[in-house]
Amino acid sequence: MGIDTVLAFVSIMGGVGGIVFGLASYSRNHKRDAHTEGARLAALSADIGSVKSGVHDIKRQIERLDEKQEKQYVEMMTRLVAVEASARQAHKRLDRMEERTNE
Repeated sequence: MGIDTVLAFVSIMGGVGGIVFGLASYSRNHKRDAHTEGARLAALSADIGSVKSGVHDIKRQIERLDEKQEKQYVEMMTRLVAVEASARQAHKRLDRMEERTNE
């Protein structure tokens, strides 16, 4: 075996070693990336759940406010009708008083 053969063998083994180490590094990094991506997705899912819960709470508050506003509107309209009726009666009384004073 000559020096050329030994150098060729060492070169081939260096190339094979480089390929093996490259594949091992790729595998390790791929697993780490997958783990990191999984953790990121889990955090994102938790954030989305929190936002969803907040939106649900806001919807319930709006529904309660709508109900309260509806009750206030009905009450206000009832009072307005009563005030209009009272004003009509007052105008009728004023008209009768005016007729009496003009006679």
